[in-house]
Amino acid sequence: MGIRPKLKIVLKCDSIGSMEAVAHALSELPLPEVDVTIIHRGLAAVNKSDVLLAETASRLIVGFQVGVLPEMGRVLKEHRVEVRLYEVIYSLTDDIKAIAESLIPPVAEEQVIGSARVIALFKSTRKGIIIGCEVLGGFLSVGQRFRIISAIGPIYAGTIESLHSGQSVIQKAMPGSEVGIKIKDFNKAHIGDLVESFRHLPQKVRPWEPLGQIIRK
Repeated sequence: MGIRPKLKIVLKCDSIGSMEAVAHALSELPLPEVDVTIIHRGLAAVNKSDVLLAETASRLIVGFQVGVLPEMGRVLKEHRVEVRLYEVIYSLTDDIKAIAESLIPPVAEEQVIGSARVIALFKSTRKGIIIGCEVLGGFLSVGQRFRIISAIGPIYAGTIESLHSGQSVIQKAMPGSEVGIKIKDFNKAHIGDLVESFRHLPQKVRPWEPLGQIIRK
């Protein structure tokens, strides 16, 4: 299990009652994969001491119904600390939840581009094999990531470095065609195994980073 992301917040509120309400709301956020903690609680406007504390943590100050002391803009930029100011608790909790979720390492999403079935196996002139495939759907092309899937699951993953059709070297194979894929470091494929070409989809949510400014919500 990897290290859990942490979001360490400096919290400033206008009253003790508000502080308790905000702290309770943050503790109730459904975030099992992120540790959200308040490292300091204080009353009144955000000041330089708050910035220095936040700099040692996640560089985030959350203010509820408070302001920021004058000339703090330069200090925030210098220390790369972000201040977020709120008037409504649910707006605050929704925002913090979104920030925390953006810190969760994404699970790599994939798109299958082509599929084929292993119909023949040939020994390579060097270590490894050439798998003869019949393309079933989509397409196979040089440079694509691909994997071999047996009855027990995926058994190999690599990059298509070359495709061969008879004596010809081709760049792309469409459904119905038969091609050979050379694999240098693997020789355990079997006739009937599935071959899939795929690509990783780009991450949709960028991890939050402090902007060194004041954001009013």
